[in-house]
Amino acid sequence: MTNSANSSARKARWTTVAVAGAAVAALAAGALPASAQPVRPPGTAGAADQRIDTGKLAALMAPGDSASGTMVRVGGTGIRWTAATGPLSRDPAANFRIGSITKLFTSTVVLQLVGEGRFGLDTPVQDLLPGTLPARWEPITVGQLLSHTSGLGLPCVEFAEGGAPTPEQVVSHWTDPACAAPQYPVLAQQYNGVNYFLLGMVIERTTDRSYAEEVQRRIARPLGLRHTYSPRPGDRSVPGPVLADAREIEPWAWAEGGMISNAPDLERYMTSLMRGHLLRPAQQRQLFTMPPLSEGARDRFSMGGLMRAEVDGTVVWGKTGSMGACTSGVFATEGGRRTVVHSLLPAVKDRELMRTHIEQLLAASL
Repeated sequence: MTNSANSSARKARWTTVAVAGAAVAALAAGALPASAQPVRPPGTAGAADQRIDTGKLAALMAPGDSASGTMVRVGGTGIRWTAATGPLSRDPAANFRIGSITKLFTSTVVLQLVGEGRFGLDTPVQDLLPGTLPARWEPITVGQLLSHTSGLGLPCVEFAEGGAPTPEQVVSHWTDPACAAPQYPVLAQQYNGVNYFLLGMVIERTTDRSYAEEVQRRIARPLGLRHTYSPRPGDRSVPGPVLADAREIEPWAWAEGGMISNAPDLERYMTSLMRGHLLRPAQQRQLFTMPPLSEGARDRFSMGGLMRAEVDGTVVWGKTGSMGACTSGVFATEGGRRTVVHSLLPAVKDRELMRTHIEQLLAASL
């Protein structure tokens, strides 16, 4: 996180691809070019592929002006399908930086702690992290952080070059005395990564364990996610096999966007989350409860931090993320009946052009 401009640009990339996961959520028979033949896990019947419109999917995934390569993994009842185009690895277990998809893991741990009675959604973060936010500010609750309704804006202080900032240092750039206080009442849902830095700090303060340890203890190990973890500060490596060239150095984004995973792990995690295997019933309902402030927002988030999109009447839930070379996403329909993990190498930097391209991919896949 070298400066506020870079931070803002990266967040913009994360939010532009919400419909990409939805674009392949309704895939239903065709043939991919030889360069993009599906990689079937052992024991998967080829007949299952007949439920996927691979002809339309091939057009979506073909390298072109908008994306030089694309990986898609489709899962669900009777479906196990993976393919990659362009320079992306054909290994279905290839690892990549998942960027803001990390926020789903953060929100899951937070909701687990709520279910355990450690704090509530209406607990002010000021009570959990004394001295972290300015005393002049109005209370900001855990629920507001989860749903991006905290009112927090962009930082007004430049980030120093070099090194991985601590979560406290990151938050200080949003809370510097020179920065304007959040405006109350909050009138709109506004996606903001600092919300999840604060939630990561809440996790550590509440459990007396590191964020990385809590993700492993509560999610990765119970689900057998062997490729999913939060790197140590300053660790810029991605273990092989790697989905794309991982030499690009990116800032450490911790509980906001710093995790590494792969498509099979993300599919398993999302299926478990959607089917209620990770949360208690009350917190599971929060995943799908939309705050009133989400109405009219370009990218809508639930009280549990899930991104909501609708594709020809079918609602999909998930999250997008960008880190390193890849822009990625994971989405699922109700109950995890269909899951989609995607990752692509953008060939354009213009946010609106990228959104238009993804919307064209969506239209071609339905």
